[in-house]
Amino acid sequence: MNLTLKIWRQDGPNAAGQLVTYPVSNISEDMSFLEMLDVLNEELTAKGEEPVAFDSDCREGICGMCSLMINGEAHGPEVTTTCQLHMRSFRDGETITIEPWRASAFPLVRDLVVDRSAFDRIIQSGGYISVKTGAAVEANNLPVPKVKADRAFDTATCIGCGACVAACPNASGMLFLGAKITHLGELPQGQAERDSRVVSMVNQHDHEGFGGCTNIGECAAACPKEIPLDVISQLNSDFRKAKNHA
Repeated sequence: MNLTLKIWRQDGPNAAGQLVTYPVSNISEDMSFLEMLDVLNEELTAKGEEPVAFDSDCREGICGMCSLMINGEAHGPEVTTTCQLHMRSFRDGETITIEPWRASAFPLVRDLVVDRSAFDRIIQSGGYISVKTGAAVEANNLPVPKVKADRAFDTATCIGCGACVAACPNASGMLFLGAKITHLGELPQGQAERDSRVVSMVNQHDHEGFGGCTNIGECAAACPKEIPLDVISQLNSDFRKAKNHA
């Protein structure tokens, strides 16, 4: 495959940025998108040019580091992470535009790399479960209804990649926040701080500069782990109850 890449290049958060065009050739359709970028960077390095900075880690669709906006879509045209997106999803001769996440809460570091530590601070604001459990006990001694256990596991699959924020016109992190609140709120261990947790995490979300949710649904459509939109309803419900209990 021969492709034309238009990649956002920016030396730092205070520098001017622009799209720079790079041709790449002999790309296998079996390559992942990140492997294709590796090929480009090898070529740039061989020419003595600065390689394109982008995030990646596990490259197995688990960690969520590979955050790229590809042709205007978070993670590209498939519902998966960028590292699991393969070049067979594109046509020979196609022009591909690659940009970083665009959100004030995700400040740009360099090129395609953004700082997503706002998500970490939201999770930290939720605190810990304070129940003194002692030594590990037999799991079956603490019965959890299967419906609640399944929902907790399903929402725990959120990897915090930020695609929901990048896809949302308001740059809202409510899908991420809803997944975390629902995951902890479904389990009996999470009940002690349920009210204080949701209030603290919502306040931190707003403090970080994420936008509000207007229920457009782009977040759920872009989520590589297919977190359902109804976690935002759960978040809103828990938040209202917490405020009423205050």
